[in-house]
Order: sequence, then C-alpha cells, then structure tokens
Amino acid sequence: MLQNVKKKTEECRFLERSRIETMENVTKDIVNIGVNDRDITLFEGQYEVEKGMAYNSYLILDEQTAVMDTVDKRATKEWLANLDTALGGRAVDYLVIQHMEPDHGGSILELIAKFPAMKLVGNAKTFTMLKQFYEVDIEGKTIEVKENDTLSLGAHTLRFFMAPMVHWPEVMVSYESTDKVFFSADGFGKFGTRDADEAWTCEARRYYMNICGKYGAQVQALLKKAAALDIAVICPLHGPVLTEDLDYYIGKYQTWSSYEPEDEGVLIACASVHGNTMEAAQKLKEILEQKGAKKVVLTDLCRDDIHEAVEDAFRYSHLVLATITYDAGMFPAMESFLNKLKAKNYQKRTVGLIENGTWAPTVGKSMRAVLEGMKELKIAEQMVTIKSALKPGDTAQLEALADELLA
Repeated sequence: MLQNVKKKTEECRFLERSRIETMENVTKDIVNIGVNDRDITLFEGQYEVEKGMAYNSYLILDEQTAVMDTVDKRATKEWLANLDTALGGRAVDYLVIQHMEPDHGGSILELIAKFPAMKLVGNAKTFTMLKQFYEVDIEGKTIEVKENDTLSLGAHTLRFFMAPMVHWPEVMVSYESTDKVFFSADGFGKFGTRDADEAWTCEARRYYMNICGKYGAQVQALLKKAAALDIAVICPLHGPVLTEDLDYYIGKYQTWSSYEPEDEGVLIACASVHGNTMEAAQKLKEILEQKGAKKVVLTDLCRDDIHEAVEDAFRYSHLVLATITYDAGMFPAMESFLNKLKAKNYQKRTVGLIENGTWAPTVGKSMRAVLEGMKELKIAEQMVTIKSALKPGDTAQLEALADELLA
C-alpha cells in the first residue's frame, strides 16, 4: 500500500501548548466551557478525525451572563457540568446562537429547559432554523439582531456581524470590545481536540478546504469586516483558542479563501486498479524531482484519505490526475475526487493528465470535460496516454508533461 507521503513530509507550524483541560480561561471573565470529544472518529459522517473533535462554547461572566453557542448532543452532559461549575450558582441570561448546525446547536433545548427565563440572541434566519430543528415555544424569548447591533452585558459589550454562507446562511460572528475577543463561529477552526499534539495548519487547512472551501468570496467578506476590528483573541467553535501571532492565521485564511496556491509544488492524484497507472505516476514524480520541482506529493485516491487529497489539491500550485478508463468513463475514486474539487470551487491551478486503458484509453477526455467546468484552470497540452502498462517508450511523454508543468 502506498504510504501517506503528505503526513510524513508536511512541514507545518506547531503551537507550543501545554495540555489543556476541558475548561479553559480565555480572559478573566470569559471561559471556554466546551468539550473535547475523544471518541468520535468520523466528523459529519465523512471526515476522519483520528484525534477527536473539540466543540467549543464560551461563557461570559459579567453583570449579566452570556453563553456563546452550545455543543453537539454527544457532549451535552459534560458541557452542562462545565457550565454549572463556571457559573458558580448564577443563571444564564443570554444564549447567543451564532450557528445552528447540530454540532453547535445540539444542546439548545437542554439549556432552555434549565434556564427558562434566558433570552435567545440570533438573527432572523437563526430562529427560522431553530424552529425547523426543534418543536419549542420561544415566543417572547428571542432578541433578533442585525449587522452591527450590540448587546451590553455590563463591562462587556458584544457587537454582531453577519457572516452568511461561512458556511451556513444563518451564521453570524461576535466581537467583544473590552477584551478584544473575536468569536469566529466555524472560522479558524480545525479538526482534533483542543489539546491535540499536532500542527494547527495541517488540520485547519483540511477543515477549511473541505467544509468552507466553496465559500471563498463569503470568507473574504468576513475577513474584511474583521480587519476593521482590534482583535487580541480568536475564539473558534472548533480547535484551540488563538492568542498569539494572529496575523499568521488570518494570513492563511486570506490565502485559502482567495484560492491562491499556498505552496509551489505538484500533487499527483492517482487512481489505479492493478498498479500500472500508479507506476506511471511514480515515474512522473521521479522525473519532476530530477528536474528540480520544489515539492512533489503522490496520493493514492483508492487508499489514502480523499479529504487530505482535496486539501493538498488546494495547497499546491499544480495538480496531475492519473487514472484508467473504466466502464467507458472514469474510475470511481477519480470521479469522486473531481466531483469534490468541483463542489469546493477548485480554481487557479495548472493541471496535467495521465490516462490509461487497454482497449480504449479515453478517460483523459472525461477528466478534461469536468475540469473545463471549473474556473481559471490551465490544462496542460501534453496529455500522457498509457496503453495497459508503462513501457520505456512512454517516458518521453512523461518528460514532456514534466517540462510543461515546470515551465
């Protein structure tokens, strides 16, 4: 089996963090009461999360108290225990609902039942979705906010900004002006628990590209709003609270949401049946490296995590697709990969093609048809055609493709 080269060779920025307990003081008056889910292995039914998932929720303690989002129902019991500890016998005055997706809105009913006098703060779309998810009477319990509206808790004031389609239509974010805290909803989140001993960049990139990747224009609009704020702390709904070198994280989001390549390099994405197409892909990797390519990563679409392949397709400046003609079309693993790229708005890259086939190698045409429906892609003129197995005479085609990619 092909090893996952990407995870072994990635050079990422690591956060030096001590082990974090479930609750975490963000500032003197703001506590992360969220839960680290160490048992989940598949997030949203599709993303592998080897190191679990964090569901963050924040409590602001002031003259009045506010909870910023709830957590997935998987973690309701532990979350309520954290909340009780942090409240110290007080009640919750406000629940701010920034995002209704069930991993954040999954414990709303329990909180309403526990604090029946609590007000729910959200926008018009929030409350429409709330009624879709739950049969609950919220008459007289809601505060509907719009762009730039504020909510005073005493010494702390929250200002609300709408962030539609980052990555749901009801999403909003909040800024607390006293401690300069930006509650960023799903923005700046990552896979893994808050205390996961791993790079922020790797899993934040995989998270962004696969969950928010389609909505680059909307993320850019939110970043423009954030640029006008004096932010000292970023509090996402997944992953660690960010407190240092915020320009680094914001810079990553600027790059990712503008669809510009993050690194100069080539991802070779291969879907092979009997290994012959993989042999051609490996030979191209060797040729590219000999010709001085800065980075070449080879992924096996049949065996490696397809969502990491999507991540790397966006990360690198060049992509090569290598597969066989199968049932007069594309091999399923390649078809699935291309459909994911299209769904996530893949663009601004150079793409090369390697096709294989025994009696009718025509998959290059099928791949090209999908690529031509995407934005700002340059498709290499040199397409490599292999008939059944790689032979010495085929090397010239691979050399010509490598030259075109590196030109």
